[in-house]
Amino acid sequence: MDMSEERTVVVAVDGGGTKTDVAIARTDGTVLSRHRGPGCSQHEIGTDAAVAVIDDAVMTALGRADVDSAAVRHAGCYLTAIDLPDEQELMTHLLSRTPWGTRSVTVDNDLFAMLRAGTEEPDAAVVVCGTGINGLAQRGDGTTARIVALGRCSGDWGGGGGLVEEALWLAARAEDGRGERTGLRDAVLRWTGATSIKDVAVAVHRNQTSTWEWRNRVPEIFELADSGDRVAIGLVEAQGTEIGVLASALIARLDLTYSRIPLVLGGGVATSGSAILMGAIEAVLSSRAPHAEVTVLTEEPIEGAIRLSLRAH
Repeated sequence: MDMSEERTVVVAVDGGGTKTDVAIARTDGTVLSRHRGPGCSQHEIGTDAAVAVIDDAVMTALGRADVDSAAVRHAGCYLTAIDLPDEQELMTHLLSRTPWGTRSVTVDNDLFAMLRAGTEEPDAAVVVCGTGINGLAQRGDGTTARIVALGRCSGDWGGGGGLVEEALWLAARAEDGRGERTGLRDAVLRWTGATSIKDVAVAVHRNQTSTWEWRNRVPEIFELADSGDRVAIGLVEAQGTEIGVLASALIARLDLTYSRIPLVLGGGVATSGSAILMGAIEAVLSSRAPHAEVTVLTEEPIEGAIRLSLRAH
């Protein structure tokens, strides 16, 4: 094994719920190989399985680069579901026991990779709204503001899971007359194959089905809103408002409310291109973070993970 400086590498990992991206790069920034594996959310598959997925993806990428694990100077692992200090400590411990993690390893939430895929500005914020919702703001001195991001129990709302759950609530009220008529009722019936929302509600109540199964149907909610469905418009606006409120709250906690600061938006919902959604986000920011500059993430988060890993080596 040639252990010369030019063969020393860093490992970058962006681990999500549905995919795990890995890049192997020389310390000069040259990317030698990439690999995409399955999702590695420890909340969904368990800690041991998550470590196994990451390890397999990294070893595959190292093999493609023809680099031995002993040549890894640093590994930066930016992972979904790293929300609490004990989760970060445990995953750091376990990944430091892998052949490629023994020298130096950083484990943190994948929000940091998204942030640095979207901007190099020292003062910046990011909100990801995809399956769920999360966000952070970071100041140039390294101070960060985050939320716990455990779901409704920690004050969170939205993302694909939240939107389809709300769609069922609105559909139920449309069916029994408590709410306004909406195409969301027909949409939920299509998603489930049921003939009434009452039947859907009973199935959810009895744990025979879950709204989580419909989270990929969010584009249909946006289509209804774009077609003029007032209830769907209200739902999309509520999601945009929540994104704006989250971002502005994080920015305020770092005393950056009146600073010019980039706000990176990531995740399938936030980057949907919906004018209704963006209008609601901008409306909140105009009063609560008037100098925030919204940028929609166009690079894959793994690019941010590479930059962070190169800085840390």
